[in-house]
Amino acid sequence: MITVKKEQSLQEKLHILADAAKYDVACTSSGSDRRGKTGFLGNAAAAGICHSFSGDGRCISLLKILYSNECIYDCRYCVSRRSNDRPRATFTPVEICRLTMEFYRRNYIEGLFLSSGVCQSPEYTMEKIYETVRLLRTRFHFNGYIHVKAIPNAPEELLTLTGFLVDRMSINMELPTEESLKKLAPHKSFRSIFQPMKQIAGGIMTSRLSSGKSPTLDRHRSNQYLSGSIFNRKALEDSTVSPSDAPRGFDLSLKKEQTPFIPAGQSTQMIIGAAPENDFLLLQTAQTLYRRFDLKRVFYSAYIPVNEDPMLPPPDTAVPLLREHRLYQADWLLRFYGFQAEELLSPDRPNFNPLLDPKCDWALRHLEHFPIEINQAPFETLMRVPGIGSKSALRIVNARRFGALDFTHLKKIGVVLKRAKYFITCSGAMMYRIPMEEKFITRQLTGEEYQANWDISHPQTYHQMTLFETGGFSV
Repeated sequence: MITVKKEQSLQEKLHILADAAKYDVACTSSGSDRRGKTGFLGNAAAAGICHSFSGDGRCISLLKILYSNECIYDCRYCVSRRSNDRPRATFTPVEICRLTMEFYRRNYIEGLFLSSGVCQSPEYTMEKIYETVRLLRTRFHFNGYIHVKAIPNAPEELLTLTGFLVDRMSINMELPTEESLKKLAPHKSFRSIFQPMKQIAGGIMTSRLSSGKSPTLDRHRSNQYLSGSIFNRKALEDSTVSPSDAPRGFDLSLKKEQTPFIPAGQSTQMIIGAAPENDFLLLQTAQTLYRRFDLKRVFYSAYIPVNEDPMLPPPDTAVPLLREHRLYQADWLLRFYGFQAEELLSPDRPNFNPLLDPKCDWALRHLEHFPIEINQAPFETLMRVPGIGSKSALRIVNARRFGALDFTHLKKIGVVLKRAKYFITCSGAMMYRIPMEEKFITRQLTGEEYQANWDISHPQTYHQMTLFETGGFSV
């Protein structure tokens, strides 16, 4: 049964649809650098995006709402599923535009994140999302950052029209296997997700080529030095995407001065803990998506028990926030540190040790590579040492040209010695006499990280956005 409240006020709709949107993870805006424009409000420069917090503690930078929480589907894990008896609301496109502009003028937000349940049909919902962003750009002259969720099974032409108006678009994969998707979201299929994902990737590639850029998204500079990177030339040759995959209605004769197509790239989201898949499978799936579709980001969302269902974890199941955190760290290693999923995990050890960050976990399982000599190790090897990041690795390579480095120098450079000290030597000597034994080092590292791990597993409680505690608003 669906509860529908007649003639809801705009603030009542906002309460309902902002709260429902907190389960959609997409809190970054990197990749789009559109500057201010005469006659328009807002910009999408990275430094201009502000941050707030969702109700469950996630950091967000956008007005994060649903167009509607009505849905024709009955996905078992979704709070807005058709069979849930809960308040329903639907904005009009003009209402979303007014909210965005008023919150922007009050300096609450610097952009918009817009998703939606599937109301009436995928085509109808995508039409409303397109109409909203078209009005924002043309009638309201909003020049800020916009991220929308594409609706699976929506017409290709609507993807094209929307893609030229937004900065980022994403299609939620939700679950990493067809079996789990069929079990928990029977109205969805891999084909309905991968087909538009491929079309969007083809459109982005075509747009970049027409502007004289490389066909793939710009990545972190240090990747060019890492032979094992999932984004190196050899890996990207495996991509099945080409400009011919652009969605219908896409003009293949784009000129450089034309509006770019989804300049901040596309992303997706996977739910962690609703289905039994292990970390190894989740990471392999993310790696495949990065390689095949040149995704900008894969987001991981810890499953929050919001529904009672025999196919889901019990309602009193703890939210796996620490596991989510480890997957984000591992994803970082894939994208920026030259690791591959098959190095970090294996069928024999398919899950991360939740008490250790994934790089430490990998190093402890490969102690035969350590300790490494700071004054001789190449950049690629330095990047694999726990406590050494890309910036500190580059600083080490540059600094040691002028003389041998010791542990005092490393601390000034920015190396995190509380982790690195177990895996490095300076001029042949370790910082302390440390036995190279997995159990001993594991005990030391887990002791060091205990407080940080506890804080992640027991987050503070934040208000949704504090938008309703400032005396209200008028539009």
